[in-house]
Amino acid sequence: MTTTKYPTLIPRFLRYVKINTRSDENSTTIPSSEREVKFLQQLVTELKEIGLTDAVYHDDNGYVTATIPSNIDRTVPTIGFLAHVDTADFNAEGVNPQIVKNYDGHSVIPLDKKGEYTLDPKDFPALKKYQGHTLITTDGSTLLGSDDKSGVAEIFSLVEYLLAHPEIEHGDIRIGFGPDEEIGTGADHFKVPRFNADFAYTVDGGPLGQLEYETFSAAALHVDIKGKNVHPSTAYHTMINAIQLGIDYQNALPQNEVPEETKDREGFFHLLSFNGTPDHAELDYIIRDFERSGLTARKEKAQAIADQLNSQLDEPRVTVEMHDQYYNMIDVMKDHMDVVKLAEQAMHNLDITPDETPVRGGTDGSKISFMGLPTPNLFAGGENMHGRFEFVSEQTMAQAVDVLVEIVKLNAADH
Repeated sequence: MTTTKYPTLIPRFLRYVKINTRSDENSTTIPSSEREVKFLQQLVTELKEIGLTDAVYHDDNGYVTATIPSNIDRTVPTIGFLAHVDTADFNAEGVNPQIVKNYDGHSVIPLDKKGEYTLDPKDFPALKKYQGHTLITTDGSTLLGSDDKSGVAEIFSLVEYLLAHPEIEHGDIRIGFGPDEEIGTGADHFKVPRFNADFAYTVDGGPLGQLEYETFSAAALHVDIKGKNVHPSTAYHTMINAIQLGIDYQNALPQNEVPEETKDREGFFHLLSFNGTPDHAELDYIIRDFERSGLTARKEKAQAIADQLNSQLDEPRVTVEMHDQYYNMIDVMKDHMDVVKLAEQAMHNLDITPDETPVRGGTDGSKISFMGLPTPNLFAGGENMHGRFEFVSEQTMAQAVDVLVEIVKLNAADH
């Protein structure tokens, strides 16, 4: 299998990943980084160049939208395809993609020149699935950015293919590229009425066949600890070390309910950062559970630990702040399984086996579905995302475009 059916797919992807579009969780702007704005505005120009004249960048939410106009005289549901442009919190400056042609499925792939970092099938057994594929990897110093530059490039190839093949019947198709998915804020500002689609798909998944419509429910937890710092020489029964309180808080959480000890449908508490001095400390967590009731129980546990610690202190010194981030999209998708079945049929028609394993994470589609637009997630091809071991198969990226085209065909044929 080759990617010649979509000749700009890989060149566009390679060009895009070299552009740093990392989001900034400490920012209060929309989008969170100016580099995202510049890239999104660049996408508007490129969409217009390939023929989507209504492409526009929306200043109020950082989304780019455009339309492939219907080429038939009957009414069919309007599909949306969405991808995000930002990359995760790993080095994204100086991305230097490496090409491994006709991978044999068992060799160790060196990433950097010193050989310090490698893709070894012993560590990453998924490599064995890619015998005969052309792989795109990092050089070991950055992430790749397949999450979600693969999705962006694949949607562009869908647009180009449909415009070049007017014999393929379709209704209106809405295109969207957004910011800040990796910091969990981009979809908060998505405008469902303005997007004007009947249903949508995010093209933001991983390996071949992923079709995701069940996610974690999620909350963020911030723990603020006020210590009492005095000189160690006079600290006896006086000092209250905020760092030690932070350690006590962490140790009071269930030690086996962490990402590295959980799988399948098990939830967790994940400590993201711990900073402090004896005078003041802060801990940041994410809390995840597939069940809304489970998320609530975990939040109650987080508060109860703070209450217990405070009960032993001279005054309340441990404060927790929590906010929900997104909920399991199955709560919405269970009433819109026709959208899932359309994608299932498209994959079956292409001899791709759908993998509908629940996502141990979330997507923009989680929030957008709860806004009233059913939006499951489709594979884009990436493996080992968010770090130096990330890679993607050229052939899988082409198959992702095949699925998008097939969804469009089936949607028109069914109406």
